[in-house]
Amino acid sequence: MQFKPLANTGILVPEICLGTMTFGEQNTQAEAFEQLDYALAQGINFWDTAEMYPVPPKHETQGATESIIGQWIAQRGGRDKLFLASKIAGPSQGGSHIRDGQTRFNASDISSALDGNLKRLQTDYIDLYQLHWPQRPTNFFGKLGYENSEAQNTQTVTSLQETLQALEAEIQKGRIRYIGLSNETPWGTMKFLQIAEQLGLSKFVSVQNPYSLLNRTYEIGMSEIAKYEGVGLLAYSPLAFGYLTGKFRNGARPANARVTLFSRFSRYSNPESEWATEQYAQLAEHHGLTPTQLALAFIKQQFFVTSTIIGATNLDQLKENIQAFEIDLSEDVLQGIQAIHQQQPNPAP
Repeated sequence: MQFKPLANTGILVPEICLGTMTFGEQNTQAEAFEQLDYALAQGINFWDTAEMYPVPPKHETQGATESIIGQWIAQRGGRDKLFLASKIAGPSQGGSHIRDGQTRFNASDISSALDGNLKRLQTDYIDLYQLHWPQRPTNFFGKLGYENSEAQNTQTVTSLQETLQALEAEIQKGRIRYIGLSNETPWGTMKFLQIAEQLGLSKFVSVQNPYSLLNRTYEIGMSEIAKYEGVGLLAYSPLAFGYLTGKFRNGARPANARVTLFSRFSRYSNPESEWATEQYAQLAEHHGLTPTQLALAFIKQQFFVTSTIIGATNLDQLKENIQAFEIDLSEDVLQGIQAIHQQQPNPAP
């Protein structure tokens, strides 16, 4: 297990972060505990969750994932050995049923969200607190470009300065230690960093955005920010909802897969993605690798990645994912990946 610095905090985090958004929907508490125990035994003490989880988001299950992790902490102890990340939901986008829709990034909504996070997690602080998606209308969750519809949207949003000051107040109270962004754009990231610098406030230390062989849009603008500002990527959906494992090849739909169970998850199922996925699978086989190994090892080797978030619905998947990080891809394989990417770049933003 390799460890990497989290911005300039002085903290080292494992190159693998355990994603938990299936806990409470596809996974029972017992199955979740099994994963948490196994991950920790492998040195993965970095766990990511959110007030919105599990997915798909719905009123009946909202908060169940954090509650399961809280039960684990209550029963096992060792909170100080964990680096726990959670998130506050933004407006709409699956957050409208949360806290009666009071999901702005102002002081009162951040405070009430954090009250809930801490209660469910049965802890008095969160190591990394992230804004789950921007409050302003912009391009994220499958939207590649910032276009007329976003630019002409007149909804009222909390100022970035007000958001930073509210988060700073929670840091000063000791309820959160570091802050992170998620589903953020180059403009948003740089503007937050600029305001924090001007006002002497805590800076965001990470950006949790999608990154995979099917979606390398982070390399356009964001990776340069990682280089010069030291704010690394927490890569989510590294296996593109399982498509990059090869389990959906030739139209297969395994019974318990998220894509099989929930039709709303269509981000990676367009014809361009399916073509690219098949090419990557064939490339992996040609070099004696599994598709999973190819997909995860590729992400691990990018300079801007702080940690890759892996989620699994069973222990065998989790073990395979963790083992994939032992692979280093050769120059030959990397050239093969680049050739496919040039033919079909970013089919699933």
